[in-house]
Amino acid sequence: MLPDTQVNKPLIGIAGGRQSLDTPALLLDLGAMTRNIERMAAFAKARGVGLRPHVKTHKSVEIARRQVAAGAIGVSCVTLGEAEVMVKAGIPDVLITSPAVTPSKIARVVKLARLAGPGGVMVVVDDPRNAADLAAATLGLPHPLEVLVDYGAGYNRTGAASAAQVLELARYVAAEPRLKLRGLQAYAGNLQHIADRQQRSVAAASLRETIARIVAEARRSGIHFDIVTGAGTGTHDLDAQRDAFTELQAGSYVFMDAEYAQVLQGPGQPSPFEVSLFVQTAVVSTNAAEWVTVDGGTKCFATDSGVPLVARGADPASCYAFFGDEHGKLLSAGQRPALGDRVEFITPHCDPTVSLHDAYHVVDGDTLVAIWPVDARGRH
Repeated sequence: MLPDTQVNKPLIGIAGGRQSLDTPALLLDLGAMTRNIERMAAFAKARGVGLRPHVKTHKSVEIARRQVAAGAIGVSCVTLGEAEVMVKAGIPDVLITSPAVTPSKIARVVKLARLAGPGGVMVVVDDPRNAADLAAATLGLPHPLEVLVDYGAGYNRTGAASAAQVLELARYVAAEPRLKLRGLQAYAGNLQHIADRQQRSVAAASLRETIARIVAEARRSGIHFDIVTGAGTGTHDLDAQRDAFTELQAGSYVFMDAEYAQVLQGPGQPSPFEVSLFVQTAVVSTNAAEWVTVDGGTKCFATDSGVPLVARGADPASCYAFFGDEHGKLLSAGQRPALGDRVEFITPHCDPTVSLHDAYHVVDGDTLVAIWPVDARGRH
């Protein structure tokens, strides 16, 4: 039996192969993704800020390579497993954005820093004990471990809780010879999805003012942050103001999803990025009078941000509802899809949807042109 990632391989290069895929299949529109990568890289360059895209969105070595080739200075990774995949593939300047605190994780950090060499890997800390543990573990490392202080700017999932704690921790790291203080992380995920642009702008400006105060206070006490990293797809254009951030951690722009497409569009103003990620399903039952059933359910789509939206194969006004692990209910508007018809959906939340699939089916129009693995899927 062929592995799931290879079932559709015989269709590569065949005109119209997109309509013959074994479903459900994660689709990636190559042209739209490429334009998204180029647009964000050009935007960052024009604003004079670095771009360090988050690979938690795509978990793909091939996509990371394309982002770096377009101008990204490196990548961000939430998990150590993602970072290991990227470093081993030769992706430069990897920032691990969540603290590594357990002995096993710290040992992996040191091993990865040795493999990557100076400047290859950076980690964040939000607690002096973690900083001390990292320093103790680097005794045999031939170069200092590069560290950013994490500030709890958004949900406060991680990060120092106050400016005073940030400065105290920065002084500790700066004084430790086995660590090298590189900068400050201040990622506010809670701002990225504020639907109203004016409200989002006000909230982002308030955070930038706070960060600017922290950076200025640190400078007065002799501490310099070379890097101030954060922001995201939802605030990328607001936070590229040179008054706080030196680099952007945007990730979802490469794919977009139902929520971000709505957040970034304004009255008479389309989103600057295109939806490039879809899930193709097939209609597997038409026996119910009120709906048809497709072969994509909760094991196919993320469930934390609403429901998928119809993109192709049915009337866009049709409504999807989760219908179990492997199935979805499609209440049809317009012409009712027939048994075996393909219906493609915009994902409700791109990042966790990708984590449910083994591979991208890369399409150019109606032709399948490649199959790329989701390299860091399941890597923690």
